[in-house]
Amino acid sequence: QLVESGGGLVHEGGSLSLSCAASGDIIFRLYTMRWYRQPPGEQRRLIATSITESDAIYADSVEGRFTISRDNSKNTVYLQMSALQPDDTAVYFCMTSDLRNTYWGQGTQVTVSS
Repeated sequence: QLVESGGGLVHEGGSLSLSCAASGDIIFRLYTMRWYRQPPGEQRRLIATSITESDAIYADSVEGRFTISRDNSKNTVYLQMSALQPDDTAVYFCMTSDLRNTYWGQGTQVTVSS
């Protein structure tokens, strides 16, 4: 199970941090963790991937502004967002998968006002 937290309303140029806690009988450090977002009326898109504590990949739209990190001791992945723009308004989801299933969190709303 994945549970996101930390969304909210922020003014343009502001910062926000999201968390995604994983639970269950897993070895968290073995899981690639991903953050997706889904703006209103649009498709869900991948924005950041954490492969290990030091390896991360970003979509061009968030490169340099967002940072994905993880604490394997807490089974948690984070998304630190800065220089937020109205176009970053979306529901943000964390996701992972294994051979059996794909797992999604419930999503957390991030709204950036101009």
